[in-house]
Amino acid sequence: MKKPLIGLVNHGCPKNLVDSELMLGMLVEKGYGITLDDQEADIVIVNTCSFIHDAEKESVRSIVTLAEAGKKLVITGCLPQKHKKELVDAVPEAVAFIGTSEISKIVEVVDRLSGNNSQPVYEVNDSPLYVYPESVERQQITVGASSYIKIADGCDYSCGYCVIPALRGKYKSRPIELIVEEAKKLGQKGVNEIILIAQDTTNYGKDLYGKPSLVPLLEKLNDVEEISWIRVMYVYPSLMTDSVIDAFARLDKVVKYIDIPLQHSHPEILKLMDRPAFDYTSLIEKMREKIQDVAIRTAFIVGYPGETEEHFEHLYNFVEKCRFDKLGVFKYSREKNTKSYSQKPQIPAKLKNQRMKTLMRLQQGISKEINTSLIGKEIPVIIESIASNGQIVGRTYRDAPEIDGLIYIDTDKALLPGDIEIIKVTGATEYDLLGSL
Repeated sequence: MKKPLIGLVNHGCPKNLVDSELMLGMLVEKGYGITLDDQEADIVIVNTCSFIHDAEKESVRSIVTLAEAGKKLVITGCLPQKHKKELVDAVPEAVAFIGTSEISKIVEVVDRLSGNNSQPVYEVNDSPLYVYPESVERQQITVGASSYIKIADGCDYSCGYCVIPALRGKYKSRPIELIVEEAKKLGQKGVNEIILIAQDTTNYGKDLYGKPSLVPLLEKLNDVEEISWIRVMYVYPSLMTDSVIDAFARLDKVVKYIDIPLQHSHPEILKLMDRPAFDYTSLIEKMREKIQDVAIRTAFIVGYPGETEEHFEHLYNFVEKCRFDKLGVFKYSREKNTKSYSQKPQIPAKLKNQRMKTLMRLQQGISKEINTSLIGKEIPVIIESIASNGQIVGRTYRDAPEIDGLIYIDTDKALLPGDIEIIKVTGATEYDLLGSL
């Protein structure tokens, strides 16, 4: 009997992308064909995000569109984990539901769907515990200059706005030697930059080695000859210790880029969020002092329950003073089963919107000034793509894929994706650069 052709639609963060690639890897290993064209697929896996309401809506739109096209749907990830059996009733068109910690059952589920199974298959654990399927080779959806490596999953924090611990379970790290092995394999495939991801990368290894062990991991990865850049995402402010800062400063392959979502600046709001409440200014100053030419990205939530004009003004002044290289602003999203859901007063949507726009306007000006100050400087750049018209697009070490800016390069030199070159910056906009070689 011919096996069905499998399609995939992925939503959400890079951690979800890795899960999608692992599921495809398991299916390929068992002889299933994969297509990225939903129209020709017999079964479509929709790996969903449910972190905030807007992300959930995007996943639901995909499901509705595919259901209307008459596709057999397997819904995986955060949406079934969050809504449990409610989702079975809400989406009668779906033939299977798989939770966040059950992705290793994808082959078993698809095998069952290939038969005459008339009942929807339901594989959702009420108490998720993510176990990385180490024996599986990821079937990468996009193979280019960079690739993500998930070093851990789950979360032991209880931030007031966040559903992740309920969706992903407790923090669970992968062993150093297996991460290093994966980095080598990716390098052998032509990947030149690996990007380490987890809910909190600075907590890496605490469950395995008895203490946070990001530094030993970075030291081992720094010795991997097959790769040139190591980028670290999602560090936690209270775990950005002197030893971690020192590792960023001294390890030559660790790019001088720190992604540290601070969420707010005012201690009263940070306490309401159950986040570390200390003066972040000194931490920012220390990172800039110790790590030469470091680029710092952060993210803030505006409109958190109880945020007054005074609190917002504190945040505005903090951003103005610290002049972050990259910054994201999110409107607070009220999620059930979080502490903040019942906190009062809730902030009106119009005011949240206004605060987000005000902060982004400030950052836009800062970003333009910082980018303009780079004109004339020579910066390491990784080549991302070469368009059919010859346009070469790269990313400086100061920019993470998909969330930060690009540099458009003018050169006669033959370049390939993954090459790392020193590029002279010749022009700047708010978010992107022009350069020449």
